[in-house]
Amino acid sequence: MATTKPTPLFPTYAELIELSLNDYPQLSAYLDNQPAWMKQHWEWAKDYLLYIGRNKSEHTYVRFRNDIEKFLLWVFMVDKQPVDDLRKADILSYIDFCVAPPIKWISTQLHDRFSLNNGYFASNLKWTPFRLTPPKYDKERVLDPKKYKPSLQTLESTFVALSSFYRHLIDEEICFGNPIPLAKRDCKHMIKDSQIKTVSRLTEHQWQYLIDTAVELADKDALFERNLFIVSTMKTLFLRLSELSDRQDWTPVMSHFWTDEDNNWWFKVYGKGKKIRDITVPQGYLSYLKRYREWRGLSPLPSKGEQTILVEKIRGRGGLTSRQISRLIQQVFDAAYEKMKREQGLDPAQKLNEATTHYLRHTGASMEIERDRPLKDLSEDLGHASSATTDTVYVQVERKKRATSGKDRKVE
Repeated sequence: MATTKPTPLFPTYAELIELSLNDYPQLSAYLDNQPAWMKQHWEWAKDYLLYIGRNKSEHTYVRFRNDIEKFLLWVFMVDKQPVDDLRKADILSYIDFCVAPPIKWISTQLHDRFSLNNGYFASNLKWTPFRLTPPKYDKERVLDPKKYKPSLQTLESTFVALSSFYRHLIDEEICFGNPIPLAKRDCKHMIKDSQIKTVSRLTEHQWQYLIDTAVELADKDALFERNLFIVSTMKTLFLRLSELSDRQDWTPVMSHFWTDEDNNWWFKVYGKGKKIRDITVPQGYLSYLKRYREWRGLSPLPSKGEQTILVEKIRGRGGLTSRQISRLIQQVFDAAYEKMKREQGLDPAQKLNEATTHYLRHTGASMEIERDRPLKDLSEDLGHASSATTDTVYVQVERKKRATSGKDRKVE
């Protein structure tokens, strides 16, 4: 078991592109003190992460960076075997490690990996590879690192990242096999769940509270017009947070709303997997778009070629980042939760306290399923690779029938 505290290995993608170890004195010294094969491994991982950053989204880079960084630190500090020598049993040992990492490897706060000091990037001594976070609805909870336990989703993500890394090493003729699929198959921590799948969504009643609260906030303070526009857009157009935010290679602008020859409105999105898709825009949504544009001092509806940034910063230039958009959504969730708790009690309001930004996409899609919209049409709006994905994630008709038929069972 590792007894020393780990050090960060990789910065953000933008910093990684320009990375020179001369600018990272602690990281450079750490790598220089390791066997030559470990520094070579770091180079392999750096090349892989640059590939991910070029070809995937910023969110995917961050997720894969986190998993590959943990894996390399375990290889360097615990297992001390080259990755091309690892077999299924070694990977299973790593997963055991991830399920119960050393306390020194866990923190209860988010810390940056590096800080820029006097022209150099200093490694943050407070940073750790694992983080224990409180539930969204209980931010005041005192956290105990000894109670850290990753979710099945987290472990699934780890297997995905490691398998992708090994496939890259195989493509580069560094490795000649991928031990990850076999390890995942035999992993005792991966419990197969064939039971009820729930979708993180709001009920129609909770959604109505949310949108009504957003309207009330905007009526009282014009600055909340952005919040109202974002919340209505995310839910109605089934957007992921990244699809509304300003990114390095894409900025949503007003002309991404467009009409076809039959005067149907569409919204062009740069989505997951770097794929552009067009989403149908319902007539009922246009009143929210017009209201938002009126607040911006624009004509009622966008014109062809209009380059006005869709959701721009109040101060500074450019569009909002995912984190900034998330904060605006959270303001509405918080206000709606307080309003519903006050008027209807804690239990009906609790979901609004737990909800995250992704609830909006799931809520919009689930409501479309319930009104019997063709699955293929909804799947294309959502940007799913196939209707089967939409069916798996959202269709819960049989579950509801099962629940109804089971309600009247007798105890005696």
